[in-house]
Amino acid sequence: MTGWTWEYEGYTPADERLRESLCTLGNGCFATRGALPECAADGVHYPGTYVAGCYNRLTSEVAGREVENEDMVNVPNWLPLRFRLPGGDWLTPDGTPLLGHRLTLHLSSGMLERHTRYDLGAQRVLAVRQQRVVHMADPHLAVLRTEFTAEGYAGELDVEAALDGGVSNAGVSRYRDLDGRHLTHVHAGSAGPDTVWLRCRTRTSDIRIAMAARLTADGIVTARHEPPRAVQRVTLSLTPGRTATVDKTVALRTSRDPAISDPLSAAVDRVERSPGFDELLESHLTAWDQLWCRAALDVAGEPGRILRLHLFHVLQTLSPHTADLDVGVPARGLHGEAYRGHVFWDELFVLPYLNLHFPEVSRALLRYRHRRLEQACTAARRAGRKGAMYPWQSGSDGREETQQLHLNPRSGRWLADHSRLQHHVGSAVAYNIWEYCEASGDTEFLHTKGAEMLLQIARFWADSAGYDDRLGRHRIKGVVGPDEYHEAYPGAITPGLDDNAYTNVTAAWVLTRTLELLRALPEPRRRELVERTGLDGGELELWEDVSRTLHVPFHAGVISQFEGYGDLAELDWDGYRRRYGDIRRLDRILEAEGDTVNRYQASKQADVLMLGYLFSPAELQGLFGRLGLPLDDETWRRTVDHYLRRTSHGSTLSGLVHGWVLARARRAEAWKYCQEALQGDIADVQGGTTGEGIHLGAMAGTLDLVQRGLTGLETRGGALWLDPVPLPELSSYGFELRYQGHWGVRLHLERGRLEITVPSSDATPIDVRLPDRAVRLAPGETGRLDLAE
Repeated sequence: MTGWTWEYEGYTPADERLRESLCTLGNGCFATRGALPECAADGVHYPGTYVAGCYNRLTSEVAGREVENEDMVNVPNWLPLRFRLPGGDWLTPDGTPLLGHRLTLHLSSGMLERHTRYDLGAQRVLAVRQQRVVHMADPHLAVLRTEFTAEGYAGELDVEAALDGGVSNAGVSRYRDLDGRHLTHVHAGSAGPDTVWLRCRTRTSDIRIAMAARLTADGIVTARHEPPRAVQRVTLSLTPGRTATVDKTVALRTSRDPAISDPLSAAVDRVERSPGFDELLESHLTAWDQLWCRAALDVAGEPGRILRLHLFHVLQTLSPHTADLDVGVPARGLHGEAYRGHVFWDELFVLPYLNLHFPEVSRALLRYRHRRLEQACTAARRAGRKGAMYPWQSGSDGREETQQLHLNPRSGRWLADHSRLQHHVGSAVAYNIWEYCEASGDTEFLHTKGAEMLLQIARFWADSAGYDDRLGRHRIKGVVGPDEYHEAYPGAITPGLDDNAYTNVTAAWVLTRTLELLRALPEPRRRELVERTGLDGGELELWEDVSRTLHVPFHAGVISQFEGYGDLAELDWDGYRRRYGDIRRLDRILEAEGDTVNRYQASKQADVLMLGYLFSPAELQGLFGRLGLPLDDETWRRTVDHYLRRTSHGSTLSGLVHGWVLARARRAEAWKYCQEALQGDIADVQGGTTGEGIHLGAMAGTLDLVQRGLTGLETRGGALWLDPVPLPELSSYGFELRYQGHWGVRLHLERGRLEITVPSSDATPIDVRLPDRAVRLAPGETGRLDLAE
């Protein structure tokens, strides 16, 4: 690991899946895992290419039941390029001795480079160098340059390049009982002496997919199609010390692309018009330079290097190209098949970073939610509720995609999955709308699509809350909070928990913010909204009442995760750690023992403490105050301590949230959890999960930890609010952001001094608020502010 490169030395089959995920290249439209082009999918390697928003639905028989699942499709593999001595076996790292092997991921240029030296025997060596690019300037292109150099011999080398339509979704072992054959009607053909094509379609969603490949080499290129592959071959003449080069340029188009008629003709036309490798590389580098200028974080040392890798993968999944697409935030990026490519609440951890660098991408991701508002309203009606009930897992059309069963690989049993009861995803959508509009100043979106979503989410929460005469408060029953370990009461026949604190407090926040927005809307727009939705004064009175009376349970002087949480048994944490070592997935361990985590005060990840992640201490106290509940600093500290001792961190988001909260509540321990968040994917702390796709929310969350967490940055009331946390291990950092029309506002913090530079423009001045003062900076000005200890 260097400042701008990520390197792997040597070949270790057991590490290939992890390396393939972390060496994925993408451009926001599609991405390809960092598999070696000469290797097919097997127990070691898994080449995969995924197109944003390309889903397909299949039905499988599991445990005697028919189960329907929608997956992000592994589209045809454009990578294959293998080679051999005439008459010999194809060379692969698994079957041929290696004298050296190195993978280098160049973050600054978005290029994957590999160097391999194959030992051919009799002192003959074949050196292979490859440079791979998924083009950031043209989102439909990819290119692979391969250089062969003979050492100690002269002779011929057979090279075969292909487009392979015989792929399936088989990258996650626990899904292998499910049907993964998503492609059908695979056809191949030639479009010229050096160009071949392959087309197919998805089996049920009927998305047409086309690829075209141009092969340029020092030799005669021939084509021979072997369904389901389009194959090109060339024989190279190698002499010692002289490099022979093969360039493979590929265009990928689908029927979901905008401004397109036929994907096949578009792909062939694009690849035939494509310039050579060097020219393609130049425009690709320019695009990456511009991205880094808008988004880079200036953090020293190893944390800075890891943050740069995280930012690299965020930008490959959600680039400015994403702004033209109808897609959400896939929880595992475009890097693998875990979670089936579904959209969860992870945008809660991703959009805050994008809001201040690529607000046009945030807006597009929120439009994905707005386009599925009607589906969410339909889901609410079917559940007997008003308003909008957004799904816990979303895919192509916004229906609930959460699986009905999930496999515990430790016990081998298929279990009922009740995570669809995590209705708090609606609050996450509302929070993202509010944060985006505060950061961007996009009142047009807030007053139109944003207001429509907020209104229906608020309506759902108000209708979900039932009044309890005994408590004199409203209650929301039968839900699951962010902690997925608890989905039912011990011994209960039906799933769901009552009065999850996180759910109720965020529901109160949604109701409060929506009421504020309705009062602030221009009268003509407010009238339109009221007429279209049938909103009346009685409903608004109910919202006001519910927003002030939602029940939040307490026990032993701390906020209860849900009603009855304090009555659960305590777990023998030390005993389980001695027996199992890694207990992050405590739920699977207990189920395999015939027990259930529902019986214990044990959390997979932050639940109550998520409130400290979303809201500043002052805002959180204000929310509880509106609910008529006291929340002083001491109560919050006790709450943090209570759950910190009872959390197994079975999610990569857990360390991030705990580090964020502890930075303000108990600073001495914060860095331990920040480190865990930084190491989550590169060290694969979840035990093999990164090989199935990176954890996008955790990666983006670490970026936001520096951007907002450590600076205390909030965008509200038309001002930038800052309350920096002096964390000794990360005391110097800087970044640029885009705020309400200001491009490139520079913040730098070092040794108790905060410097803010506003670039020259014709925009209005920026109001900056610190706990002890307020300053106003006009374009072209720099403010240097000494911070209180």
